[in-house]
Amino acid sequence: MTHTTTPPAGGGPIQRLATWSIRHPWWAIGGWVVFVAAALTIGATVETRQATAADFGVGEAGTAQEWLAEADFPDPVTQPILITGEPADAQAAASVTVARLGALPEVAEAGPALPSEVNGAVLVPVTLAGDSAADQLPAVQGLVDELDAAHPQLRIETAGGPAMDAGINDQVDAELASSGALSIPVTLVILLVVFGALVAAGVPLLLGFSAVLAATGLWALASQLVPDVGTVPQVILLIGLAVSVDYSLFYLRRLRQERQAGHDQLTAARVAAATSGRAVVVSAATSMIALTGAYLAGEPVFQALGTGVILVIGVAMLGAITVMPALLATLGRSLERPRVPLLWRLTDRAGTPRLWPALLAPALRAPRTTVAVVLAALLALALPAVGMSMRDSSAADLPRTIPAVQSYDRLAESFPGQRNTHQVVVTAPADQAEPVRAALAALAERAAAEPLFAPDPAAEVLTSPSGTVSTVELAVPYPFDDPRAAESLTRLRGELLPAALAGLAGAEAAVAGVTADNADYTEQQRQRLPWAIGVVVLLTVLVMAAAFRSVVVAVVAGILNLLSVAAAFGVLTLVFQHTWAEGLLGFTSTGHIVNWVPLFLFVILFGLSMDYHVYVVSRVREAAAAGLDTRAAVETGMVRAAGVVCSAAAVMLAIFSLFATLSFVEMKQVGVGLAVAVAIDATLVRMLLLPAVMNLLGRANWWPGRLSRGHGRSGTDRAGHRPTEPVADTSTETAAASSITTAKATKTAP
Repeated sequence: MTHTTTPPAGGGPIQRLATWSIRHPWWAIGGWVVFVAAALTIGATVETRQATAADFGVGEAGTAQEWLAEADFPDPVTQPILITGEPADAQAAASVTVARLGALPEVAEAGPALPSEVNGAVLVPVTLAGDSAADQLPAVQGLVDELDAAHPQLRIETAGGPAMDAGINDQVDAELASSGALSIPVTLVILLVVFGALVAAGVPLLLGFSAVLAATGLWALASQLVPDVGTVPQVILLIGLAVSVDYSLFYLRRLRQERQAGHDQLTAARVAAATSGRAVVVSAATSMIALTGAYLAGEPVFQALGTGVILVIGVAMLGAITVMPALLATLGRSLERPRVPLLWRLTDRAGTPRLWPALLAPALRAPRTTVAVVLAALLALALPAVGMSMRDSSAADLPRTIPAVQSYDRLAESFPGQRNTHQVVVTAPADQAEPVRAALAALAERAAAEPLFAPDPAAEVLTSPSGTVSTVELAVPYPFDDPRAAESLTRLRGELLPAALAGLAGAEAAVAGVTADNADYTEQQRQRLPWAIGVVVLLTVLVMAAAFRSVVVAVVAGILNLLSVAAAFGVLTLVFQHTWAEGLLGFTSTGHIVNWVPLFLFVILFGLSMDYHVYVVSRVREAAAAGLDTRAAVETGMVRAAGVVCSAAAVMLAIFSLFATLSFVEMKQVGVGLAVAVAIDATLVRMLLLPAVMNLLGRANWWPGRLSRGHGRSGTDRAGHRPTEPVADTSTETAAASSITTAKATKTAP
């Protein structure tokens, strides 16, 4: 006898919205199409605002850059041209190069040529016309390529400067675009394995891709407030596709379970919408709140990426609770067509699966031992994170396969005298301009006499046209990331500069430069990371407590997520601060983690981990509310949720692993961090630690709330024995709608 249950009328706003979509599917689908089209129109008509160099400054170095930007100093854009080969030929070609480049309208000045003292190479400095290289560089590059072809015995190339920036940006865009395109077929293959039917596999992909398109269009509008850093659309694609597929999986697997329990297609769609819809909203809310931690960094990369991911999660959630129920109701049995023969047989099995109970057995039979062993494993994985060393990315981190980077290496080899500098910037009233100039000149002389600095005959004090800002560059004979360069910065800021400006009324000073940028950025991340962690954990715990009416569930979620992220950080440190994985992942270790990666990973991972936690706890809570005791509820809920969690994790793992294939080390670090965290979270944390902890807590899981328990038979009798009859795989859209016992009785009725 087929068991069918009509879901109760009314319900919360999520259920009412889903019910409306099911009753008016074409309005819901049409509304979604219009929304996506409108968002794409916005993206096509509104120009995305790009972040400028001034936007990236932080701390004292950022203040110095702001003063320089406001002072209207001449800031010519220069592009070095490197000529290597026989010295005589290089010198002759340099004369032709200077003359030809100087005649271009895109060039303000070319030359004079500078010979190398190392290998006879020649450097031709070129000053581009205008304030930006975007318009002038193509003409310069075209002429340089022409000169290089005309001198086969030499290598004539643009090296460093704008050409290097353009080459790196092109490589980043190409690799991210390639990964994004590859993620679509990879996701489709995984979904085919999960569902065994093409339509069921295609619906999550279609909904996810449409959500990504809509979020990308809306990003153009959002960038007017939070400027784009160049990679937001690609991150929206990779993160958005994974999240959208997660939400769709929540629905579709629940739909299949309800149909296997005896519901008709329409009723199953309504139950799936009412139950999984709530899980999607709670998951999305906690993820978006976690991502607000990106704003605490006070840095445009975090703010831009965080805003983009928040947008796509919000759009994916909207699609899941509106158009997904309409699609489920409209497609009906067509959702399971066409079937992939072998996969369909494997995925459409009704009843309790054998794998998940076997995997859950340790957590249910020996919860204390399971907690101890898993905690020990997670803490062991997390331990290396204590020694995590963070540093700004540099030329040493760039992949040597990029032609622009190879050119830069040849430039550095031919002209090793290119030195690091600290840029001192002083702002003062205009009537103090001369005393400030004198003080900075004296500072330059004193610094040049110290071993941490280097003599620089070309050092010159410059003053803005308004007379309020003056600046001088002090040479340092060490690379920007050398400890001695950092030591010179500390001495300059702490002793030399205050002494030089003593007695100058109204004068304020700040030091910029590559070393200062790195030091200030890294220090800011170290200071703000604990605050970001604290705020994100607190807010997400509050959301979880409100959603489940349980402080215990919320606190456990926060602790488990912290353990998962900490373990991922430990693996990240093991992989990238050492050399053992260089051949496996194709990178050269610098002994550091790029300083923006940990905070970015934390806010992303903490939010995404909640997807699994919310879904699992929702299924356990349903089973407990239906009348089962804690152990039986945990087993029933985990068995029902395990397939969804592992399927969603497989999609995320595949997509995030694509990051690890990119050639840029920071992208590899992001990919490895995300993939490892998802793998740890879906296995050790959700499949072992969470059920063991919930089993130990018993009814305290739901404190201080109280479940509206059903009247069905509990998971054990009064003597504590488990029933031998397996619990049927059915569920309801509210706690009181039905019980496990009712489903069992119906299935066994004649």
